[in-house]
Amino acid sequence: MRNPLPALRVLRHRNFRLFVSGQAFALIGYWMQSIAQSWLLYKMTDSATLLGVLGFAGSLPILLLSPLAGIWSDRCNLHRVMYATQILEMAQAVTLAALALTGNLQPWHIIALSVVMGVLISIELPVRHAYLLELVGAREDLPNAVAVTSLIGNCGRLVGPALAGLVIGWLGEAACFAINAVSYSAVIISFMFIRVTPTVRPATHKRMLQGMREGVAYAWQSLPIRALLLLLTVVGLLGTPYISLMPVLTREVFQGGADQMGFMVGAAGMGAVTGTLYLATRSSVRGLVRLLTYTALAAGIALALVAHVKLVWFAIPLFAITGFGILVTSVSVNMIVQTIVDDDKRGRVMSLYTACFMGMSPFGALAAGALADRIGVATTLTLAGACCAAGALLLASRHPQIRAELRERYAQLDTK
Repeated sequence: MRNPLPALRVLRHRNFRLFVSGQAFALIGYWMQSIAQSWLLYKMTDSATLLGVLGFAGSLPILLLSPLAGIWSDRCNLHRVMYATQILEMAQAVTLAALALTGNLQPWHIIALSVVMGVLISIELPVRHAYLLELVGAREDLPNAVAVTSLIGNCGRLVGPALAGLVIGWLGEAACFAINAVSYSAVIISFMFIRVTPTVRPATHKRMLQGMREGVAYAWQSLPIRALLLLLTVVGLLGTPYISLMPVLTREVFQGGADQMGFMVGAAGMGAVTGTLYLATRSSVRGLVRLLTYTALAAGIALALVAHVKLVWFAIPLFAITGFGILVTSVSVNMIVQTIVDDDKRGRVMSLYTACFMGMSPFGALAAGALADRIGVATTLTLAGACCAAGALLLASRHPQIRAELRERYAQLDTK
């Protein structure tokens, strides 16, 4: 299949087209469920702290289990593991929907099922990063595959929250859970038609702990990987947890409802979609370090300002900048690391990427929820944004050394 759009050139691969077509439906459903469960939990309890607990419970498994999943992804059949995790995620969604539709859903159910989803995502994400290479079959298309996958995900993030706000107002939170459960059928069907050539694995492996240490040492000894993952840790810890405070921000600062919350989260999604569209048009990863420094700085400043504008329509463009900045920062790090990492360590290093970005968010969400109950949501978001901006400035101070090492690595890849 010829694709006339260079930004979507990776869609010429049949397996990748099938993969993203299924994911497009599931990600809309995922974001509808995410918004609905946080809104319902806050409506049930009026507790910002419990919203932080919800974010913590859902993301902590990612920090704890991703490194182990990374080792596993360097050893297992990636297609089979991906297929299995999608089936189990569908079971989680069906359980949540059934409890809500029968009127039996309690706050502890929401938190417990969030932990289950967190465990499944902690396995899926490192495997997914490594699986992309099997789907496209060519390293030169890998950065574009990362960008397009992120584009699909953020289109879901754009549509899902806005749709969730409308559905909650019309039909209630249980309808959002049911839509998410049904959306997984598209994923299951798409996996039934994907045919990939499995990566050849060595017959013997090092012990798991030794393999994990080897992956961490490899990442730490590379200045570009180390510096980029440290910035990603700051953004994951302090930048992304704002999403868990959206119900509090909407009700206490903007005096709004679920529809306003959906539009503000959707604005962040629009910023993220714009960022992924831009990244997808790039022909290479060269120059991304400088770009991601600027975007992390912009996201931090916008996040620090968003709770002080008082009107939803003034907050929407700031959320768009925040979404753009966080997305371009995280995906640029992904694209750079995926390009320069050795293939035999890809799963382990990308599991560190997952742990630094998504694995840090539970601690940020827990701290943000507790702080919001004590010092207010506006002050909490201001402090978080300022710290993200400081992290970007710190990375900028190491630009010359990072660029020198990246140029050397790119030259090695060009000669292969």
